[in-house]
Amino acid sequence: MPFPKPEPGLVIRYSYLWLEEYKMGREEGVKDRPCAVILVTKTDRDDEIVTVLPVTHTPPAEPAFALEIPPETKRRLGLDHDRSWIVLTESNRFIWLGPDLRPAIGGDPDGVAYGFLPAKFYERMRSKFIAILKSNRAAVAPRSG
Repeated sequence: MPFPKPEPGLVIRYSYLWLEEYKMGREEGVKDRPCAVILVTKTDRDDEIVTVLPVTHTPPAEPAFALEIPPETKRRLGLDHDRSWIVLTESNRFIWLGPDLRPAIGGDPDGVAYGFLPAKFYERMRSKFIAILKSNRAAVAPRSG
C-alpha cells in the first residue's frame, strides 16, 4: 500500500513534538499519536509541507482551544474508545514523508493514515484554528525532514 497523499482532514499517526518539548531543545516526540492534517502547502521545489494538530486524551484546560472528536468519528477511524480532543493552540510542520510518520494500521509501514475527518467537522476545526492563529494564541514547532 503506497503512502497516502497528504490532504487537509487526513488523520495520521505521527511522533508529535509538543511545543514545550521543542522549546527545551528536543527534536523527537515522546509519543506517537493521531494527528489531524490542517494544512498542506508546497515549496518552490514542489515539496509538500504538512501542518498537523495533535490529538490527546487530556481534557483541555480551556475548552475553546480544543475540539472533541465525536465517538462515531473515532470509531470509523479505528481509534480507541476514550474521549479525545484535537488541540488547536499548537502544531507541527514538516516535509511530507518525514521520518516521524508511524504505522497506524496493523503495523503496515505504509499505513500511516487512519482516514479522513468528516468535512463539516474539518471545517469547524479549521475555522477555530484560524481564529486562534489570528489572536496569536497558536504556535508551530517546525520539524526536520
